[in-house]
Amino acid sequence: MGMLAGLAGGKSQPRQAGPSPGDRPPAALLGDLQMRIDRDGRWHYQGSPITRLPLVKLFASVLRYEDDGAYWLVTPAERGRVEVEDVPFVAVAVRAEGAGRDQRLTFRSNLDEEVPLDGAHPLRLSREPTSGAAIPYILIRDRLEARILRPVFYHLVELGEQIGEEFGVWSSGRFFPLGQLDTVG
Repeated sequence: MGMLAGLAGGKSQPRQAGPSPGDRPPAALLGDLQMRIDRDGRWHYQGSPITRLPLVKLFASVLRYEDDGAYWLVTPAERGRVEVEDVPFVAVAVRAEGAGRDQRLTFRSNLDEEVPLDGAHPLRLSREPTSGAAIPYILIRDRLEARILRPVFYHLVELGEQIGEEFGVWSSGRFFPLGQLDTVG
């Protein structure tokens, strides 16, 4: 499989002058890559976990969420579908600097990517269908989200405050609602 071999460290070839991006043929469609990202953000290939973090980071760098509602690994030459159980990343930590309206929260993903909670990286709450519990997500980049792990969410709640009827957190000069106090968690 060209994409996997190339990204996984196959022999590199010297760069040759090629067509400009506008002249390139469309990326070859590989179909299903037999790659899966589980609910805990672990990557698997053909049923086996991918344990090399640098390799996972490399794959994640070409991961796209497209308008068809599917996740794809996309290089200039090839594209292949990846199964994602929930979202591709998990937020494993949050760091707070400052307090109140001047507070800035920064989340770290399972792939060591750090993003501030701000207008470009907003918080989204979903509800677990059976229990109704809040499931928080943060946008990491390009329509790719991280599910905020439960202990990280509890830390976020500890940093929160009540504003009128809403409970939430301040970050980067914005208030991000976490819900009403009786429905959080």
